[in-house]
Amino acid sequence: MLGGTEFVGRAITEEAVDLGWDVTVFHRGRHAPPPGTSALHGDRTAPDGLAALADGEWDVVVDTWSGAPTAVRDSARLLADRAGRYAYISSRSVYAYPAPARLAEDSPLVDGSPDAGATAYPEDKRGGELAVLEAFDGRALLVRAGVILGPYENVGRLPWWLNRAARGGPMLAPGPCDLPIQYIDVRDLARWTLAAALAGHGGAYDLVSPPGHTTMAGLLEACVSVTGGRAELRWTDPDRIVEAGIEPWTDLPVWLPPGELQEYMFGSDVTKALATGLHCRPVEETVADTWAWLSSLGGIAPQRPDRPAKGVTPEQEAALLGL
Repeated sequence: MLGGTEFVGRAITEEAVDLGWDVTVFHRGRHAPPPGTSALHGDRTAPDGLAALADGEWDVVVDTWSGAPTAVRDSARLLADRAGRYAYISSRSVYAYPAPARLAEDSPLVDGSPDAGATAYPEDKRGGELAVLEAFDGRALLVRAGVILGPYENVGRLPWWLNRAARGGPMLAPGPCDLPIQYIDVRDLARWTLAAALAGHGGAYDLVSPPGHTTMAGLLEACVSVTGGRAELRWTDPDRIVEAGIEPWTDLPVWLPPGELQEYMFGSDVTKALATGLHCRPVEETVADTWAWLSSLGGIAPQRPDRPAKGVTPEQEAALLGL
């Protein structure tokens, strides 16, 4: 496991340990790896930062890197002759925008290069994909995840909604309430990725919940329920929210108003992943387990330094709701 101490990497590592796998975690040493693993230390961005991986053989490598594609390129080339398969956790952001309805794995992609430094997230992820394909050819698994939620989240989406619901009172709920959303629970991602690698699946797979899995109402009602029911959802017209200067996606995490961008983000055809065993647990379970984890931390979730903090301010919310 390249990484393995935070959010996606940690969930995949814990799943592998639970399966009884012999897991090696390669990381910088800033966080403790999950129990039951062996640790190797190194910084992929530093000269000779992969020295600890110079020896050893592995059946599967899992990589969650989202920065410069050169880091994926160097790791994949180093391990190509000593690892069976390489699973790269990519993103549905690699699809070109605007895009056709019901995006699938054969939809047009952004440009990318395995030899590029850090540029923009979509191009970086595509460059990482190309690096893995180049080094591992038919032994590469590209996991194109959508929005990832669940315990250990360090991006600030679901933790923000949970903390807001826990405060109680009138709560801005971005409409329409039946707006469909797609996401993947980090543990479902972990389980599918390891099973797919073990089964020898290769190529690209979109990994999000199937259409109809839940809606904004399903997500927010679960947040209110699990935090004690003290918040009152005030469903608000999308145009009013945008006119108030409140930013979709960042000020109101996960939410996008109806339209082309919303369909791009939440219109994935996941037939291919479902046919290979993808199972998505109910949104209520994802929300409840994330709340239990967040509560164990006193409500303060870790935050990635390279991602902006999420959430509308109490002042903006009150003004829009006329409080």
